[in-house]
Amino acid sequence: MNHIIKAFAVSFILIFSISINILKAEPININTATAAEITKNLRGIGPAKAAAIVLFREKNGEFSKPEDLLNISGIGAKTLENIKPDLIFNETPDPDPKK
Repeated sequence: MNHIIKAFAVSFILIFSISINILKAEPININTATAAEITKNLRGIGPAKAAAIVLFREKNGEFSKPEDLLNISGIGAKTLENIKPDLIFNETPDPDPKK
């Protein structure tokens, strides 16, 4: 019985922690964000992909639309759909990120 209670408690804490991290994320301007900001605010983007985004931007110029991120190794359609609502390309978030 103690094992069940412990497992439940650990599961609850883990889910709560993940929920807090998701709630803290803010939309970011992908054209001005640092790799650290990208990692912090875009679900599923770790330090390596964030660094690749910044490097690509520095070499090729600003991103103009979400699909531009598909040119980065490791970012596919599914990742793009997950992060699209959190991307800003100008100063304001896109009111319809499903475009």
